[in-house]
Amino acid sequence: MNRRQFLAVGSTASVTAVVGCLGGGGDNEGDGYGPGSESEPEERSIDPSSYETQTFDGVDVPLAPIDDVYYWYQRQEARVADARGADQYEKAHIAGAALSTAPPYTPDDDPVADWSKDQRIVTYCGCPHHLSGLRAGKLIENGYENVYALDEGFNAWVDRGYPLEGSEVSQKRTTYEIRGQADATDAGEMVMLKQLDADRAEAAPIADDGSYTLQLHYAGSTDSRFRVAAPDYTIEGTLKELTSDTVTA
Repeated sequence: MNRRQFLAVGSTASVTAVVGCLGGGGDNEGDGYGPGSESEPEERSIDPSSYETQTFDGVDVPLAPIDDVYYWYQRQEARVADARGADQYEKAHIAGAALSTAPPYTPDDDPVADWSKDQRIVTYCGCPHHLSGLRAGKLIENGYENVYALDEGFNAWVDRGYPLEGSEVSQKRTTYEIRGQADATDAGEMVMLKQLDADRAEAAPIADDGSYTLQLHYAGSTDSRFRVAAPDYTIEGTLKELTSDTVTA
């Protein structure tokens, strides 16, 4: 299966809010719908059956390109679910998106549980679509009929200057990479990254040779501690330690 290649952001990314291009503002915050556009884009035909897919925990998830997702967002034709952790969500998220953390961290009071199973839902994360793919896959498994993961991820949304909300939307973030090595027999499985003192998570797949790269867009201290959980080992350390050498068992 071929899938679209994501162009990684540079070493820093400025998270900026868009003011004035969308109407409605905070009235829809957290309900999963974007605020809607003062002048909606002209109606156009979109064929989701042509989307590339990726398999997450045995479920094929369609990857929706950002151009289509933003079109739905402007027209309020899709609900948006943030699959990252609560700490990441509170600091910056797509305006109007609801927090719906990826498994195994999905809370019991997940707001998506109240959404109709025939509504269009787009999940997103910053990996660019590993956590969102896991969340979308679980929704599909649970009977939701029209679910997609944002292909290019949250950072592409940020780079395009699309609407954001959160306490740190004006702060710059640095991109860190944690490179590791797992058993090659676990190729295709996910490696999870969890910040120990905050509700922040990322994920990355294990390549055919057992290598993996966890990408973290982060504005905090490198002394913050994180846990890397591969299928065959778990390691904890500061961000500085985990990025200084290859993580292995």
